Amino acid sequence: MSELSTAATSAPLRDSGTRTVRLEATNHEGCLLGKNVSSEKFAAGKDAGFAFADLLFGLDLGNVPVFGSAFPAWRGHLDDVYLRPDMSTLVEWRPGLDSVIGDYWLKDGTPVPICPRNLVRKMTERLAGNGFTATVAVEIEATVFEESIHEARARGYRDLTPLGGSAGTAYHLAKSKDWTDYMNAVAERLDEVGIEWEAWSDEDAAGQIELNLAPGDPVKVGDAWARTRQIMREVAYERGHTVTFMAKPTAGYGQASHLNLSLQHDGHNAFYAEDGPSATMLHAIGGLLATMEGNTSIVLPQITSYRRLVDLSGPPVTVSWGISNKTTAVRAVCGHPEYSRLEYRLPGADANLYLALAGVLAGVIAGIERKIDPPEQVTDMAWCLPPGLGVERIPDTITKAAAALDADPILRELLGDEFVDCWIASRKWEWMQFHTAGGDPFAELSEWESVRYFELP
Repeated sequence: MSELSTAATSAPLRDSGTRTVRLEATNHEGCLLGKNVSSEKFAAGKDAGFAFADLLFGLDLGNVPVFGSAFPAWRGHLDDVYLRPDMSTLVEWRPGLDSVIGDYWLKDGTPVPICPRNLVRKMTERLAGNGFTATVAVEIEATVFEESIHEARARGYRDLTPLGGSAGTAYHLAKSKDWTDYMNAVAERLDEVGIEWEAWSDEDAAGQIELNLAPGDPVKVGDAWARTRQIMREVAYERGHTVTFMAKPTAGYGQASHLNLSLQHDGHNAFYAEDGPSATMLHAIGGLLATMEGNTSIVLPQITSYRRLVDLSGPPVTVSWGISNKTTAVRAVCGHPEYSRLEYRLPGADANLYLALAGVLAGVIAGIERKIDPPEQVTDMAWCLPPGLGVERIPDTITKAAAALDADPILRELLGDEFVDCWIASRKWEWMQFHTAGGDPFAELSEWESVRYFELP
């Protein structure tokens, strides 16, 4: 057990009249999984951990076992992994119910190598070995509809009414009161459970929201992301609405999860330099671009993720970077000792943030350790670039991206063969399910995708 985990599990259980404790963690797909245990059961098992079938890493979003996956090691029976709660995450979710986030461990006391939260910690520890700490922030995008979840299910999650009216212009304040009431209720719930947020506004599509979480430690921001999405769902259900984090819930605009990142070294922002990007920032950019094609598979995980990659529609489509250039995949913000940072603009709203952070941090680590220099920045629009300029296109299908990850030696080394092989197998399986179980590659958005992705992840 790591030092962090030992310290985390030594904290006492809150004394607040708790009857039930909800154990929480994500699978690869970003679904928040867990179980509810009595307070007595939790007190007795919080140090040893709680058994979960390892099949949680082997099921697709249709609850079908993923065959061909390298993990778990199928032996004709289901084995257990153990969720060890991180007691620093224990909060009162509502009267009588506490919730706690944990990591998955094997029987021999080693971390499950493909556990998303474990992978983020592994990367932060590697950064620390190089003398750096990371601060990250995430922009959560989601779309809220007037209909209840039951009405949405009855309609196959299609032809729904955006909450707040049809206006889709970003920063539009003339929304109907139901939209504002929803977001105010979300903000109140975030405050109640101690999740720091900075801002919220509407986004480009009708009914679409952007919610900015406060910067922090990568693991803690991942925890806040998982719980924020759960809160947004619960508030929507309570108010008779529904919310989705699907990459493209309609044939209109898609949804992203932009990541912002800075590094600190000896108490100073390592990305800052008076004359532009620091050497550390440039190496970080070099590593991010060198691993971007492989990381595409991780940050664009589903079939629908790739429907967003359309020139001039918002998402980046090229392996590119630029200073203050939001058409590139990596935007460098320079010139301020506190705010100099990188914005990684590729992830979709359907990405598992823990995995996205692990992949992004792996790219940064590689750039710093190997002193990878980036190509020339793109100073013009990075969309619609003609061929021959040396700027590659981002892989535009789930299988192309999986092949790029398979061929990426940097991500294999840093994230581990166990994770990479398991992830690639699951993406190939997703492609096969789409093409054999009702998906339509020629539709703007197939009914199969709506049913599979609207509620999960």
